[in-house]
Amino acid sequence: MELIWNGHSCFTVKTKDGTVVLDPFEDGKVPGYKPLRLEADLVLCSHEHADHNARKCVTLSGKPCRVAVETVASWHDDVQGAKRGPNTIHILGAEGMRIAHLGDLGCALDEAQAEALKGLDALLIPVGGFYTISAERAYEIVQQLQPRVVIPMHYRDATYGYDVLSTKEDYRRLCSDAVDYDTNRLTLTADTLAQTAFLHQP
Repeated sequence: MELIWNGHSCFTVKTKDGTVVLDPFEDGKVPGYKPLRLEADLVLCSHEHADHNARKCVTLSGKPCRVAVETVASWHDDVQGAKRGPNTIHILGAEGMRIAHLGDLGCALDEAQAEALKGLDALLIPVGGFYTISAERAYEIVQQLQPRVVIPMHYRDATYGYDVLSTKEDYRRLCSDAVDYDTNRLTLTADTLAQTAFLHQP
C-alpha cells in the first residue's frame, strides 16, 4: 500500500484493491501548494470546506473500488460543530491493513469513536491547531489509539500552509520516534516499523 501526501490534508492511497484520494483542496485555497490534478477510483471528503472538498480536481477512473470504507462522525471544533460544523473520519481497509484519515478533527475523541479507531496500521492526523486539534491534543489522541504509523498533516511549513497554523516542529518535539522522509510517499506493509513519519512537502 502506498500513501502519497499531496499537501495540506490531501492524500492518495494506492492499494491492490483500488486508489482513493482523501480531502483534495481547490486551486489557490492553501498557500504554497500547486493546483491538484489527481486520478483515483474513489474520492472522499471529510467536510465541505474548499481546502478539503475539491472533488473536481480528481478524475475518477470509473472502475469499481474494493477498498473498504468506514466512517466515524465527529466535529470540526470543540463545541459540537457550532463554529465549523461536522467532520467525517474515514477508515480505509485494504491488503489486510486499516488506515484512518481524521480530516479536520477539532476535538477529543469520545469512547465510541476511540474504540472504532483502535488497531490502526496508519493514522493521518492534523497537528496544526487553530482550525483543528493542537499538536498537544493530537499527541494525546495518538497515545490513546496507539496506531503503528502516524503521519502528521495540516500544518505550516516554510511557505506552505496557513499562517495561523503551527509548524510541524510543535508536534515533532513531542515525538521520540520521528522519521524524516525525502519524499512525499510512504510504502506501508505489514513489516513497516512503528514511527511518526514526516513526509516531504510535494
